[in-house]
Amino acid sequence: MLLLALQTLRARKGALVGSFVALLLGSAVLSVCGILLESGLRASMPPERYAAADVVVAGRQQARIPGRSAAPKTPVKQALVERVPVRAEVAERIAAVEGVDAVIADIGIPAQVIGPDGMPLSAAGGALSTGHNWSSTRLGPYRLTSGRAPAAGHEVVLDTALARRAGVAAGDTVSLTTGSTPHVFRVAGVVALEGQPSPRRSVVFFSDQLTGQLAARNGFVDALGVLAAPGISAKELSGAVSDVLGGDPDLTVYTGDDRGTAEFLDVATTGSTLVVLASAVAGNIFLVTVFVVASTMSLALAHRRRETALLRAVGATPRQIRRMVAAEALMVALLGGVLGWPLGVAIVHWIRDRLAGHGFVPPDFQPVIGPLPAVGAVVITVLAACTAALVAGRRATRIRPLEALGEASVERRKLGRARLITAGVLVLGAVALFVTGLAQRGDFATLAGLANSLVLVMVIAAAVLGPLLSRASMRVLGPLLRMSRVTGYLAAENSMAHPRRLAGAVTPLILAVSFAATVVFAQTTAQHAAEEQLRAGLVADHVLTAPQGVAPEIVEQVRRLDQVEAATGVARSTVVAVRSGAGKEQLVSLSAQGVDPKTLGKTMDLKPREGSLERLDRTTIAISSVASSWLDLDVGDSVRLRLGDGTPLTLKVAAVYERGMGFADITFEHDLLLAHTTSRLEQSVLVRAAAAAHGIAPALAEVAQRYPGTVVQDRLAIDDQLHQQEANAWVNYLIAGLIVVYTAVTVVNAQVMNTVARRREFAMLRLIGTTPAQVMRMMRGESLAVVLAGVGIGTLTAIPALALVCLALTGSFWPTVPPLVYLLIAGGTAVLTMTAALVPARLLLLPTGSIAATGSKE
Repeated sequence: MLLLALQTLRARKGALVGSFVALLLGSAVLSVCGILLESGLRASMPPERYAAADVVVAGRQQARIPGRSAAPKTPVKQALVERVPVRAEVAERIAAVEGVDAVIADIGIPAQVIGPDGMPLSAAGGALSTGHNWSSTRLGPYRLTSGRAPAAGHEVVLDTALARRAGVAAGDTVSLTTGSTPHVFRVAGVVALEGQPSPRRSVVFFSDQLTGQLAARNGFVDALGVLAAPGISAKELSGAVSDVLGGDPDLTVYTGDDRGTAEFLDVATTGSTLVVLASAVAGNIFLVTVFVVASTMSLALAHRRRETALLRAVGATPRQIRRMVAAEALMVALLGGVLGWPLGVAIVHWIRDRLAGHGFVPPDFQPVIGPLPAVGAVVITVLAACTAALVAGRRATRIRPLEALGEASVERRKLGRARLITAGVLVLGAVALFVTGLAQRGDFATLAGLANSLVLVMVIAAAVLGPLLSRASMRVLGPLLRMSRVTGYLAAENSMAHPRRLAGAVTPLILAVSFAATVVFAQTTAQHAAEEQLRAGLVADHVLTAPQGVAPEIVEQVRRLDQVEAATGVARSTVVAVRSGAGKEQLVSLSAQGVDPKTLGKTMDLKPREGSLERLDRTTIAISSVASSWLDLDVGDSVRLRLGDGTPLTLKVAAVYERGMGFADITFEHDLLLAHTTSRLEQSVLVRAAAAAHGIAPALAEVAQRYPGTVVQDRLAIDDQLHQQEANAWVNYLIAGLIVVYTAVTVVNAQVMNTVARRREFAMLRLIGTTPAQVMRMMRGESLAVVLAGVGIGTLTAIPALALVCLALTGSFWPTVPPLVYLLIAGGTAVLTMTAALVPARLLLLPTGSIAATGSKE
C-alpha cells in the first residue's frame, strides 16, 4: 500500500495541493505559537551594566500564590510591571558568604538629559536614559575615557553615546531633569562600556550620596551585584549565595545572560507578556488547525469516492485502504509540516515588528528560535492529518464493494446516526453554555470563558450539521437562484443535489466569519464602551501629559494658579489580585490608578454604584464593576493585592464604580500607588478650570514649559487616553487575523478542490449544448449561494457568543458593530469564495475537448 500511495500522490498532484497548503499553513501557525511561547519563557538580554558582576541578586519580578507551584491550567504566577526592590540589609548577609570579594548596590533614578531643542534625549530605540550611583560602575566593564568620577553634588558622568548626542564633553555643563524641573550639572567625566559602543540604555552616573538623596528608597536598592574572590567560579558563588538567602521568595539569583533580565525590566515583563499572548492564542489556534486540516482532508477524500469504490470492487480490504490513506496523509503532512517551519519563523519576525511598534516588546527584542516548536508543529500536523484521513475514509471502507460502486456517483443525503447524536450533544452543550451565561450575567470571568467556549462549540456543531444546514439554506436561497431561469435553476438543483459538497464549501466560511465577528466586534464593543465612559467621566478641562511621565511637583504648581479650581495627579500601574473560584486561587493582573480623593470628584466622574469614593485612603480601594465581578467582591470586603513592585497589601473595598473600562480596574489613594512605581512620576495631571476663569491655557502652557516634554491637551484628547486599550485591541485583531487568514486559505482550497473535481460535469454540460457563459453563470449562482449561506450561518453562529461578551462588558446584549467592518468581513469572504470558484471554472472551460474530458479522472 505504500507503493500505491506513492503512485497515487504522483497521479494526483493537483488534488493534493489543497491538503498540502492547509498542512503547510497549519504547521506555520503552530510554529508561530510555539516560538512566541519559547521566546517568552527564555526571554533574556546580555547584560551591560552588570556584565562584570559574577552574580546579581534582584527582586523576583513575579507574584506567586504562597505554597503553590505553577500548573498549566491554573495561573499561579503573574508578572510585576514595576521594579521589585531589594532590602539593603541583604548585602551584609551576602558579604559574609565565603568566596565573595565585594557586594555592590545598584540604585536607579529617573534622569533625562535635555538636548539643545529643549526635549529629553532618547536612544535610537526611543528609550530614555536612567541615573545610577557611581559605585555601580564596578558591576560593568566601564572605563573613564576623559575626566574623573563625580564628587560634588551637581556633577555627573555620562556614557560616550549620551555625551555625543548631547554635544558635551568633560568640563562642560548639561541640563538634566530627575523628575523635577531641569537643573544644570557639570560633566565631570565620560565613560565607555567595553565592547558596547552603543549601549542599550544610556546612563547618567551621580555621586553615591546624591543618588541616595534623589532615590529616597529608605533602605532599598534596585539590585546587588556580587564579585567573586579569585579562584571562585560564578556557579559556585551562585550556589553559596542562594543557600545563604534561604530560598527567600522575593529574591532571585541571576548568572550568565540571565543577569540582563535583572538589569532590563522591559525584558522581564516582555517574557511574561509573550507567554500570556502565546497561551491565549495557542488553544484556539490548535483547535482551528485540527478543524481546518480535518475539513480539508475529508474534502479531498470525498472527491475520491469512485477510486475508493473501485479498489474495494477489485478486492482491496478496508485495512489496506486505511493504510494507503494514512500513508498518503503521512507523506503530505511531513512535507507540509517541515516546510511550514521556516514560514512560521518569517511570520514571527513580522509579528515581532508589529508588537514592538505597539510597545508590547522592546524594539531590539529578538525571538528565540529553538528546535522544540518545530518538532511540536510537525508532530501535531502529522497526527491531525493522519487522524483526519483515517476518520474521513472510515465510511468508504465499511461498505460492501457493490454498494460502493453504486454510491460513487451519488451523494448520500442522510446523516449517519453517530453524526446526528454528536450534533445533538453539541447543540445541547451550546444551549447549556448560553443559558449558564445568562444566569451568571454579573460574573465577568465566567461570561468571558463561556463566550470563548460557546463560539467553538457552535462552529463545530455547524460543521457536523453541515449537510442539513446546507439543504435548509438552499430552501431559502433556491427560489432566489431560480429567478434567473436556466442557469439559476441549474445552480439551485446542483446545490440541493450535493449538500455535502455545499457543506464542504460553506463550513470554512462559517469558521472564518464567526471567529472574525466574535473577536473583532468584541473589541469594537469594548473600545466603544471605554470611549463613552472616558468621555462621560473625564470632567477636567485640560490634561497635562509627557512621554516620560509628569513630575509630581507640577500638580502643586498648577493648583496655585488662580484660574484652576482643582488639579488631580493620576499615577498608573498594574497590580495583581488573588481571585478565588471553584475551590482554586488564581492571580489576575488589573490596571490601577492613584488619585487624590479630595480633588477626584472635580476632575473625574467614575460613576459610583455602591459605597463612597470619599472614603478612599491608604487602607481602602475603589474597584470597578467588572473587577468586582471578576474577584467576587463587594463594598466592605477585603482583597489581597500585590502592588506593581511586589509589595503585599490587604485592603478593604470602599466603593464600586461603573466606569472602569475608561479609567482603571482599581483606584488607590494617590501617594500609596505612586510610591510603589519605578519612575515615581505621574501618568497625567487633570485640571478643572475655575468658574469664569480666563487665560487658563496660557497659564498651564507656562507651567509646562518649565518641564521639558510636558504638553497641555484639551480634555477631548481621547485617543491618547485610550492608547493601551487600542494596543490591546490590536493584539486581539492579530489573533483574529491569523485565524481568519488561515481559514480564508481553507475557503480557497475548498472552492478550488470542489470546482476542479467537476471537470467531467462541465464536459457533459458542454456536450448537451450548454455554453461556457451559461456554465459560468451557473457557477456564479452556486458561489453566491455558498457566500450567502456561509456569511449568514457564520453571523448567526457568532451572535450567542457576542451576546455573552457584551453582557460581560456593558451589561447589554447589543454589540457595537460598525457597518463598514462587517461589510469588510462579509465582502472579503465573498471575494475569496467567488474568485476561488470562478477562476478554476474558467480554466476548465477552455476549449480542450469536452468528449475527452468526460472520461477524465475525478
